[in-house]
Order: sequence, then C-alpha cells, then structure tokens
Amino acid sequence: MRRRVRLEIRTWTLREPFITAQERCDDITVLTVTLEQGAYRGQGEALGVDYLGEDACSMQAQAQELQPALEAGMGRTELQQRLPPGGARNAIDCALWDLACQQQGCRAWDLAGVTIKPVHTAYTLALDSAAAMARQAASHADKPVLKLKLDQEAPAAKLVAVRAARPDAELLIDANGGWNAELLESLAPTLLEQRISMVEQPLPRGRDQELAQLDCPVPLVADESCQHLGELEAAHERYDMINIKLDKSGGLTEALAMRAWCLEHGCDWMIGNMLGSSRAMAPAFLLTAGARWVDLDGPLWQRQDCAHAIRFQGSLMQPPEADLWG
Repeated sequence: MRRRVRLEIRTWTLREPFITAQERCDDITVLTVTLEQGAYRGQGEALGVDYLGEDACSMQAQAQELQPALEAGMGRTELQQRLPPGGARNAIDCALWDLACQQQGCRAWDLAGVTIKPVHTAYTLALDSAAAMARQAASHADKPVLKLKLDQEAPAAKLVAVRAARPDAELLIDANGGWNAELLESLAPTLLEQRISMVEQPLPRGRDQELAQLDCPVPLVADESCQHLGELEAAHERYDMINIKLDKSGGLTEALAMRAWCLEHGCDWMIGNMLGSSRAMAPAFLLTAGARWVDLDGPLWQRQDCAHAIRFQGSLMQPPEADLWG
C-alpha cells in the first residue's frame, strides 16, 4: 500500500526567552513529518541545526525532494544515502521508526535492542546576570542537575552565584563555543572550587586543536564540534565526551550507530537536544542507556506540548507512550 507524506511547519512558544552565548529564542519553528500507510501513522519532529543554516523551510524543501521516494516505500537505509545529516533526515528517520513500530506491533526500544527506563534530565538555565541565574537555579529546586548557559561576561561570578543558590545541585556548563582558550584556562580554579562536573563546547567549532595545549580539570564535551558519525573519531581525540543529538546526526539510525561506536571505543557520551516538543525528545530515549548525562528538557521550556506528551515529575522523565511515538 502506497504511503501518504505530510510535511508541516509549526511554531512552539517558549515559557521564557532561551538565551545562549550565540542566540536568543522566544519561540521555535519545527518541521513535522507524518508518514501514513493504511491504518498506521509515523511521525518525527526536527528543529534543525540553526548554526549550520538550517531552518524549518530549508528542511521542508529537502524533505519535499524525497517525497516521491518516501511515498513509494523508501526505508531508513536508503534515506541515509539520499540525505546528509541534519534536521530533515532526522524528522524523516524518526517517522520511519515510528511507522515500523506500529506495523510490527512493537516498541522502538525492542526494535533497536536497547533497554530504557525513566531518566533524570538536566535542566538548562538561560544566560543572564549572576543574580538572575541564581534566582533561576533556586526556583528549580526539584531539578538535581542544572546546565548553565555562559558566555565571556563574568562566568566565574555566575558560577559562584548559582552554586550559592543551589549547593545541592550538580552543575554543568554549556559555553556554546563562546569562550577562548585563555578564558577556559583562567577559570580552572573556579571550576574546581564550585564543583563543576563538565564544560560543553568551550571553544568555537574548528578551534579544537587549541585544547591540546590546555589541562582542564573537568571533562570537556564536544557538541558543535561533533555533528555526526563521520566526526566522532576526531572529536574523541580532543574531548572527554560527546554530545549526541538527533538533529545533528540526522536521526535515530545514525545516533544509535554513534552510541555503538562510543561503547566499542570506550568513549563517554551524553544525550542532548536542540529544543522541541515531546515528539522530538521521544526517540532520544533509545540512546539514554549508558549515557553519562541526559539533557532532554526541551518540552519543559514550552508553553504547550503535543498530545500524549512525555510525563515529567520534576526532572524525572517517563518513557514515551506508544500514542506519542515508537
């Protein structure tokens, strides 16, 4: 039976501005791919990799080029060959996984051969003044792991303020490539004193070689510097850990291959997100087993979520229901 393909663009409004060293977001615009075949319907959602020039319209255009092939029955293997890593491939790949689960009457984690359970997600604190970030931290006392968005403006003061507000929390840093080697080196004593667990993407993508000259006292995590499987080996040489994201890798199929590579080569990984609804987060549950940290707080930033949303108790996420995905 021939498939029907629907490509929809929608906007999710955020509860408050999401501010990083590189951008401010008040809402996000995503691409949703729906594949219908008989009584079955698979869906996938992607925000795309904005710092590589992707947006909902560019992803929709990529997906439209493949629409005839998808309607004719194209599968996940051919998809990897027809589209590069990125948001369009992610949305289609996750929709194909969802459709296959319904057709085969199984859950996605059984199809992938992995085990999942409820997990705690890190919760992101948007970039702001030291006092404002401390207030954010205090207001989320039910979140045991906080990830701070920082730039070059007074990062040490912000770390001290947040630690004072939440002496109990595990603190992670995400610089989004907004630091330089000198700043990272100068912050070493503060990172230790404030019990920081890791620093994600301290330097801009393309300047990773500068890390070889530094002796950072906490683990460094590659985000922008490791987009997909083809960049994993090089990133592992420079970083202690990899942040796997579905939008970057181009979907669950490649993300699972990245997880398998990490397991084989003794490389730690975490699971991240580019923001998005529960539908965008659900496939990432298949990558959580063995991950050092899980960072899938996208739905907590939205004013509304999709139907059959993932259930959160503080930062504890329940596995997705079959009516949502997979």
